[in-house]
Amino acid sequence: MTAPPTVASAPPATAGTAWTCPFCPLLCDGFELARQGDGYTLQGSDCPRAAAALARCAAPSARPQVDGREVALDAALDAAAALLAASRQPLIGGLGTDVAGARALYPLACALGAISDPAAGDTLLHTLRTLQDRGQFTTTFAEVRNRADLIVCFGGSPREAMPEVWRRLGVGEALVAQRELAFVGAPADAALNGVAGVTTTSVTEGGDLFDQVALLAAAVAQRKAAVPASIAALADRLRAARYPVLLLQSSKLPAQGALIAEALNQITAELNRTTRAAVLPLGGGDGMASANYVHTWLSGLPLRSRPGPLGLEHEPLRWGAQTLLDGGAVDALLWVASYGSEPARPSTDLSTDVPTVVLGGPGVAAPAKGVFIPVATPGIGAAGHLFRSDGGVTLPLVAVREDGLPTVAEVARQLTARVKAKKTS
Repeated sequence: MTAPPTVASAPPATAGTAWTCPFCPLLCDGFELARQGDGYTLQGSDCPRAAAALARCAAPSARPQVDGREVALDAALDAAAALLAASRQPLIGGLGTDVAGARALYPLACALGAISDPAAGDTLLHTLRTLQDRGQFTTTFAEVRNRADLIVCFGGSPREAMPEVWRRLGVGEALVAQRELAFVGAPADAALNGVAGVTTTSVTEGGDLFDQVALLAAAVAQRKAAVPASIAALADRLRAARYPVLLLQSSKLPAQGALIAEALNQITAELNRTTRAAVLPLGGGDGMASANYVHTWLSGLPLRSRPGPLGLEHEPLRWGAQTLLDGGAVDALLWVASYGSEPARPSTDLSTDVPTVVLGGPGVAAPAKGVFIPVATPGIGAAGHLFRSDGGVTLPLVAVREDGLPTVAEVARQLTARVKAKKTS
């Protein structure tokens, strides 16, 4: 296991290329890259996720393929357009791209009548459905860094998926003299042991996470309920805190996790009667948050929607990628993964694989049957923009090398023109 990053120290001064890391929802922009052979090394951080992604990006670029045979880019575009134009209900999945790529994929979805769903789309729904139903009190990284004196994490520490999370939120810095982190439903993060000005507690009583959050909501609202002592004590600390923040990593929530997210919103609303409190949802990596924002502002509806015969339709439960593929509800898949091989394409249990087009970055495997078009990774081989996990900031990504690969936006525009030509011919 990789050693955890230092929590309290600031990154050292280094000489290199200023860089915004696109490989997790935090979009850390305080580090630099140094050239090493054909690749780059990260300076100012030992983040294992960034290091693994940079090593993957150092591999030679793949070539376009059709059914496993290398072809010219134009031939791959023609084959992909023919495959997609022939489908009656295609799925555009993954959506691992930047803002420009997401903008270009929406006209393609309109031309195809395609459903759009990101990789790990189920985790998006946990917070999206509660936002649709009741609204949210959310905050930003800067507010947490500057003001939060109590951070409560639900379902475990986000550090495994986002190694720089505590430094990003200012944990261990002197901006908040005394900061407490509580972990509900999981042990406290050992990386915080001994960090100056930080105390940690863990709440594991009260059943599973659904029960624990429900009991905490009852205790915060001071309703009569049999509440374990540790949960009652946490409720007292939440009411007494100057600025408590409820930290929620969507990918750690179980099935029906929207119920947990809704309960956290209720706790926050109750606290805001007498103090200032907020929820900080962490998620939306691999371009998911950016794709959802873009789809929403272009169409008026979030992902898991399609521009179909009845107009724009939204089916958040029925139109998950895995559900559609397992049920044989789609007859073509366009999978977009410009950041790498994870998250992987959904598997299918169908006797015949769905015809597939893959727009893939480094490490993405070409389908044995179908079309593969290598694309540039935003922040490595192409410039671009991404929304950060807290939703308040769009950060620019700067290309650090010229790899000669087209961007997702360029490929999507080419496919749209070819699909329209085939449908009108």
